[in-house]
Amino acid sequence: MTKAPIQGLHHVTSTASDPIRNVRFFTDVLGLRLVKRTVNFDDVTTYHLYYGNETGDPGTALTFFPFESGRPGKVGAGQIETTAFQVPADSLDYWTERFDAHGVDYDDPTERFDATARTERVLPFRDPDGLRYELVATDRDTSIEPWDDSDVPAEFAVRGFHGVTLALTETAATADLLEVMGYEETASSGAYTRFEADGDAATVVDLHAVDKRGRSGIGTVHHVAFRVLDDEAQTAWREALSERGYRVTPQKDRQYFRSIYFREQGGVLFEFATDGPGFTADEDANELGDSLQLPPWLADDRERIEAALPELGAPEVAR
Repeated sequence: MTKAPIQGLHHVTSTASDPIRNVRFFTDVLGLRLVKRTVNFDDVTTYHLYYGNETGDPGTALTFFPFESGRPGKVGAGQIETTAFQVPADSLDYWTERFDAHGVDYDDPTERFDATARTERVLPFRDPDGLRYELVATDRDTSIEPWDDSDVPAEFAVRGFHGVTLALTETAATADLLEVMGYEETASSGAYTRFEADGDAATVVDLHAVDKRGRSGIGTVHHVAFRVLDDEAQTAWREALSERGYRVTPQKDRQYFRSIYFREQGGVLFEFATDGPGFTADEDANELGDSLQLPPWLADDRERIEAALPELGAPEVAR
């Protein structure tokens, strides 16, 4: 069975605290759509919230486990250090003004290395839990269409992910894995090395060599997921990764995609997720995120599960 190269990122999942504050930040400030409210299938007392474009296409899905009583984490080696979103070139003035209006913690825009001579400026910022993000203003082509029903004008709106930065004490083994996955090294600068996949969206992975280990908890990324087309492609990758010595989980049904997981040698949790069936599997596109969705195996426990979760309100109210 032949494994196809990875086309880019599927989703990024992080740990937050207050779910209501989380919804308001990513819908009201960033202008993303809440495309799914469900629960953590491994801990049904906690929401699993998904944001993205209109239908949460692969390459746009930012997801959270909000643990209201969780302990703070610490960003460091063995973690995703930064999640970057793509925005149109020349849009950062709009975003700095918007961040000022909403009281967002951000740094001055800066320039980032780019081997293809594209003009890319980066606006670093933090969410209310301290998670690190960047808006990358670029003229890169992308197939991602933004969510056009927020108050962010389309000419400035987020167009899915640009990529992620992995913090690692040693980068060589992770670089080798990325090359096996179909990524190519395209640039380096100081402690950073850039790899890019041959896709049309969410294709960048930067490796950052650091000294101090991280600690999981509130304000850190839980895992990063990469796109595989379907079950057949995922099976091929599971076999190939196992042959290389990675301890890969059996396939898990996540209702909106199917997943396998493993830790790469630097300690970052990787997921390979199928493109389908997508977030319209249990809701119409125009109703995404309106109500709590549960998989069939939890349907009989709906009353108990809903009673344990804080009320988020309708997305329009949350925004």
